[in-house]
Amino acid sequence: MRYKLSAPATLHTTIQLPASKSISNRALILHALAQGHITPTNLSDCDDTCVMIKALDGNPEHIDILAAGTAMRFLTAYLSVTPGTRIITGTERMQQRPIRILVDALRELGAQIEYAGNEGFPPLRITGTILTGEEISLAGNVSSQYISALLMIGPILKNGLRLNLTGEIISRPYINLTLQLMKEFGADAAWSSESSITVRPGQYKDIPFTVESDWSGASYWYQMVALSQDSKEEPAKTEVELLGLFPCSYQGDSRGTEIFTKLGVQTTYTDRGVVLTKIGTPVARLKEDLVDIPDLAQTFVVTCCLMNIPFRFSGLQSLKIKETDRIQALITELHKLGYVVKSEQDSILIWNGERCEPEASPVIATYEDHRMAMAFAPASLLVPSVQIAEPQVVSKSYPGYWEDLKQAGFRIEIENKLC
Repeated sequence: MRYKLSAPATLHTTIQLPASKSISNRALILHALAQGHITPTNLSDCDDTCVMIKALDGNPEHIDILAAGTAMRFLTAYLSVTPGTRIITGTERMQQRPIRILVDALRELGAQIEYAGNEGFPPLRITGTILTGEEISLAGNVSSQYISALLMIGPILKNGLRLNLTGEIISRPYINLTLQLMKEFGADAAWSSESSITVRPGQYKDIPFTVESDWSGASYWYQMVALSQDSKEEPAKTEVELLGLFPCSYQGDSRGTEIFTKLGVQTTYTDRGVVLTKIGTPVARLKEDLVDIPDLAQTFVVTCCLMNIPFRFSGLQSLKIKETDRIQALITELHKLGYVVKSEQDSILIWNGERCEPEASPVIATYEDHRMAMAFAPASLLVPSVQIAEPQVVSKSYPGYWEDLKQAGFRIEIENKLC
């Protein structure tokens, strides 16, 4: 299936964003570890959260988390301290995503985990037990989800947990998000030094908790505002209101507002959320380290190309082990739109303004990756013929994305049928 998108002449809308997937999935694990009865409210209705809820409901012996990487990592740690033996697996792509670092760390703490398929990859056979280990070291540049998975079970460990991170620490905001949520649920967990975290043994509390809206999902609306074309005769007509976003957010992706300011998007906070408008002149060139907000890389890469703003984005080492190799996927799909993007050291993406002949009717492959679909859809504001393949992948984090686009005035055709 493919969607062909046609953008509205003017972008002026109010959007109720989905709840944060990152917060939802952490809250569900903490709720389960607390053996709580007060279910978190305003949970995300995305695929990742739905499979998490299903896995935690009734403790099934066979757990299929499909393509949900967050669920795979968080549940691997959770099942290690939960009585019973279970097998956890996922899609073919999930079975190609490495998990050895997390498994080795859990085994060092005393976990009983076996590989049920290829060594180093899901599926896993996990037998829950009491973990007596109390101190481990990990490279700071591993996925923050590994670190968060370990931290969240820290209070359940007999002696608590001391986690030492070596070298460069990437995605620190995601680690801080986990620590903040753990504290809300009653844990004693904090940075004890610049590179070490101490989690004391104890019990989580069963508390009422409401999930805030998703800053990652907001980034695509920022992108649309940046790419919109206000006329010189009637400037500043573009306006998008996003509900449920607030300035004091736990989510690291809220830093995207700072970068979008450089791209000409102004953020005004209200008592309902934020209002986005176009301002001033965007920067001529953009250089950013995205190590703490890697999920926004696709958004900024596509936006800058379409705005003809050369860039150098570093800190992208985690992109190769996401839903797809996002570095190669971006290079391949932007070539279809006429942009020659290059990579360095498997962690840097660069565009110096080099162009190639664009395809007449480009079809953007999404690689089972929700963020590829959502980051390229706004291209329709400048590329009327663009199509998005396998658009249903957005269900992983933002199931209502296409409906929200239609609400904003976009037209979507499915195989020549208007919807």
